Amino acid sequence: MSIAILTKACELGLIFAVLSLGEYISFRIMDTPDLTVDGSYATGGCVCAMCTLAGHPILGLIAGFLAGCLCGCVTAFLQTKMRIQPLLAGILTMSGLYSINIRIMGGAPNVSLFSNTLKPVWTLLSNSKTQLVVLVAIVALIGLLLYWFFKTNLGLMLRATGDNEEMIRSSSINVDAMKFLGLGLSNGIVAVSGALLVQYQNFADVTSGTGMLVLGLAGIIVGEAVFRRHTIAAGLAASIFGAVAYRLLYTFALKLGFAATDMNLVSAVLVAITISIPYLRSKRRKCHA
Repeated sequence: MSIAILTKACELGLIFAVLSLGEYISFRIMDTPDLTVDGSYATGGCVCAMCTLAGHPILGLIAGFLAGCLCGCVTAFLQTKMRIQPLLAGILTMSGLYSINIRIMGGAPNVSLFSNTLKPVWTLLSNSKTQLVVLVAIVALIGLLLYWFFKTNLGLMLRATGDNEEMIRSSSINVDAMKFLGLGLSNGIVAVSGALLVQYQNFADVTSGTGMLVLGLAGIIVGEAVFRRHTIAAGLAASIFGAVAYRLLYTFALKLGFAATDMNLVSAVLVAITISIPYLRSKRRKCHA
């Protein structure tokens, strides 16, 4: 593969690393299966697209984050106040967001940014090398901010809620508020990934979130196969490394002749195999014992 193809793969991997960082909060920190992701990812992209067309690309990233936070808070509301199961709450929010995303884009299912005179964030810089550098800086900033947050008292309470909800409830900590915080932050970061992809591709589509839950999980699980330590720093690093590694594997699979329409199946198989590795290893040890 050429250097240009590898560079593009790394750039997309870094964008999806933001997605994996967002999913890491719900999947690992809160231990909650959150299907809101497929909807909030597209919401972040749609909101960012409209802000960018209005001439505010940087504001678009911030607005996308806030919109994603709102999506997560809706799911948290359904879970905590309406007593709907977490899986079903995510599905309900995701389904409703499809119609909302179309309304955000003025009734159109997709929007092009090519006519926009104000270019997206990193294309304000001239060459592809600086685009990669800016993406690295964005991912590093988000990763460092999350690491700092999880070391604060509020972050420790959020982590403890995911570890043992009953214990935290008996300690007079508001578990419902922690769920609002965790799901809001998770989907806000996921939406930033969607916003970055829209600005990267100069194109927004309401179906862009399809399969993003599996893609984000693939990044986390592939990374955790390399970073074995169960610490916050290792988990965040695994999410970033795994997303980039997965995207490189994705590009390699396309070069081997897999169709783009087969890649969701490849992702699902890869995640299933990676999750099963610890069990297969333990079974192998028993066979040799």
